[in-house]
Amino acid sequence: MRLSTPRSYVVDPLIALGMLVVAVLLGRESAAQGWPELDARAFLLVALAQLPVAVRGRWPLAVFTAVLLAGLAYVALGYWPVVCTFGPMLALYTVASLRPARVAAGCACCLAALWVYAGVVTDGSDMGSVVGQALLYSSVLVWFGTLARRSAELTRRLRGEQAERARRAVAEERGRIARELHDVVAHHMSVISVQSGLARFVFDTDPATARSALGTIAGTSAEALQELRRMLQLLREEDPDAPERAAIPTLERVGELVERVRAGGVRVELAVEGAARPLPPGVELCAYRVVQEALTNVLKHARHAHARVELRYGPHELTVTVTDDGRGVIPDEVPAGAGHGLIGMRERAKLYGGTISVGPRAEGGFQVRLTLPATAAAGRRED
Repeated sequence: MRLSTPRSYVVDPLIALGMLVVAVLLGRESAAQGWPELDARAFLLVALAQLPVAVRGRWPLAVFTAVLLAGLAYVALGYWPVVCTFGPMLALYTVASLRPARVAAGCACCLAALWVYAGVVTDGSDMGSVVGQALLYSSVLVWFGTLARRSAELTRRLRGEQAERARRAVAEERGRIARELHDVVAHHMSVISVQSGLARFVFDTDPATARSALGTIAGTSAEALQELRRMLQLLREEDPDAPERAAIPTLERVGELVERVRAGGVRVELAVEGAARPLPPGVELCAYRVVQEALTNVLKHARHAHARVELRYGPHELTVTVTDDGRGVIPDEVPAGAGHGLIGMRERAKLYGGTISVGPRAEGGFQVRLTLPATAAAGRRED
């Protein structure tokens, strides 16, 4: 395990440089503390005891060994031991944070031995205090390093689990979108159910209405069958450019969708603002499916409401708004597992670089508002 991150390549050299500056400034006080003044050799050893920590994340054991040996040579030559304590202490912490506990314990013993050796060669040292400090500081450094290592391991595990959950969620949701069994079949079956009931009710008294309802059923069932075939082909991972999949729904067919919902008993108004123009297929499919899902929810939960579908073509975006004045089910209040309509709409909007807001209106009813970038680049995101 290494601590090699872009941040460590910048921060660690700065730490090493800062420690060197502090050690040099402290070394100039050696004479005042009764120790020999630092000469060129001493300053070289001070640098060797600090600068290697710049690469402590990549080679923690090698760095610890290097700074420890430099500190040992510095103390053996009779210089003030305190000056060369910073590098070995930070190196020990790094070993404890990146290596197993037994390795850190061995390094701690080495640092404690250096500390005790410095006390031995220093006249008038209280060896009891020196040994106590050596054991205390080494133990504390190992303890904090071990805590940092465990925290890092736990963070990596949590991130891995979160990433895996996110991958599974996206894969599952995109699988649901690919199949489209909820939004496509639910919509068409709702229309077929309503129309079949209407045809049966007026079969003897109003043959013309019955024939119209049967015609709607025929057209809707044919479209549902076509959608199911397309989705089965998608699940089999066939060529995405196959001719059968090319005829995907576009915004030109929103009018047909509105007519079918009207036939199901919902008053729907369609309004188009701006100059209608062809958009990338993925953008049009996304917008069509969101309108379809929104109208299906109206058909299911607010059949007696009045709905309005607005398509607004802007210079760089397409805005789709579906509103109703009924009392529909708020998707966020639907129990888990009750459906994937809201999740599907949000995933579609995200997939094509758009935004979507879904929720109740202050004046009553419900609103779905989708904004998509109307550019060629947006259409390519459908892959």
